[in-house]
Amino acid sequence: MPHPPAVVIVGGGASGTLAAIHLLHAPANGAPLEVVLIDRDGRHALGQAYSTTDPRHLLNACAEKMSAVDGDPGHLLAWAHANGLDVAGSDFLPREAYGRYLRHVLDTEARRAAPERRLTQVTGTACSLACPASGRPVHVRLTDGRVIEGDAVVLATGNPSPATPPALVGHTGERYIADPWAPGALGRIRDGAVLVMGTGLTMVDIALTVTSADPRAVVYAVSRHGLLPRPHRHPSPPPVPAPVPEGPLTLTRLLRAVRTAVRDNGGDWHAVVDGLRPRVPELWSRLAPDDQRRFLRLVARYWEVHRHRLATATAALVDELRATGRLRVLRGQVTGAVHAGGAATGSRDALTVAVQDGGFRRDLRVGWLVNGTGPASGVDRDPFLARLLADGVVRPGPLGLGLDADAGGAVLDAEGRPSDRVFTLGPPLRGKWYETTAVPEIRAQAAVLAPRLVEAVTRPAALR
Repeated sequence: MPHPPAVVIVGGGASGTLAAIHLLHAPANGAPLEVVLIDRDGRHALGQAYSTTDPRHLLNACAEKMSAVDGDPGHLLAWAHANGLDVAGSDFLPREAYGRYLRHVLDTEARRAAPERRLTQVTGTACSLACPASGRPVHVRLTDGRVIEGDAVVLATGNPSPATPPALVGHTGERYIADPWAPGALGRIRDGAVLVMGTGLTMVDIALTVTSADPRAVVYAVSRHGLLPRPHRHPSPPPVPAPVPEGPLTLTRLLRAVRTAVRDNGGDWHAVVDGLRPRVPELWSRLAPDDQRRFLRLVARYWEVHRHRLATATAALVDELRATGRLRVLRGQVTGAVHAGGAATGSRDALTVAVQDGGFRRDLRVGWLVNGTGPASGVDRDPFLARLLADGVVRPGPLGLGLDADAGGAVLDAEGRPSDRVFTLGPPLRGKWYETTAVPEIRAQAAVLAPRLVEAVTRPAALR
């Protein structure tokens, strides 16, 4: 018997799971559909963000904003209460609990959609994509030789892995953890001080895990600005709009409008940032490329620490670690690391890490060096996407960030033509929309993309 039309989703984390949920839920007048969800590590619905088992790793947004179902803001809270979790809408759930929630929603939608729709979960790593002539299946090849056929593909690859600084390539051995969210990565840390490159949300998670596992552990956190994420206010004030002018927009005018809004709000920036968040894609698209570059170079880090905040409980733990000297934040850049023996750290194979801040250099003896700098900027960090770039199936997004796509998520090929069978959502759209990494944005993208995908794969082959 012929197979039903199929959508293959490459990436089983939050982006891919939200895409699958809305595909299974989208109306299709009874037309059959198979949704194939491919995850490299078999962590379907969890991905990097929600596979953690550390109860100290909390969501960075409150529960009332984190529903997985577009149009049903109370969905997560209803699940939490049904599962014995005593939380209010303004509370911050453990990420492990949110992973269970995503898993539940995915499984529930798959059961409700059967038998017309079927969810198939595949564990494997995609390495290439072939798009034959219209009317023939798309082929997603995995590294183990398997080929997954579909009528459309969604690139839900999430954030690229952190990039190793050139000065460290080949010089750190087993004491360097390039990706802290690789399965079992942080479990390798057993002794000695830890130096984390980066002072953002990833660093906070690492510090909480490391210091909890070893009461004697000390974490050094290093970044150019030495800025930590700001805490949420609890309860959060209602959003306040910033008076951004209509028409052509410059970075100078945008910053002036934000400062005015903060001043008029009595100096409280929290509500102003929350008021800006839904408008970021529109405001970003109104900036000229030169102003977008200036933003990335001069403003982005300050925006990130105010936009991507810490749950209040997490902020309190960070303050305690800093007060007791177990978390030490330094300005500078890691410029080298060499093996130094273990006398200073109690480990058998310690590192001496050079931290440069202007003309001042500081050498730190640590047991471990962890890359917590967050996602790399270019998609070529992902071998699969790098192959698609080389084959001309996709092209880099604006400013080299992510992938280029049209307003509906169809990727643009090397010639700038939108695909009718390859789509994307979430972090790969950063260059186009900038704010596209959090669940509310990705959920909205998935809801818009799902009916487009259903229409694309269920219409007669002759019209594809």
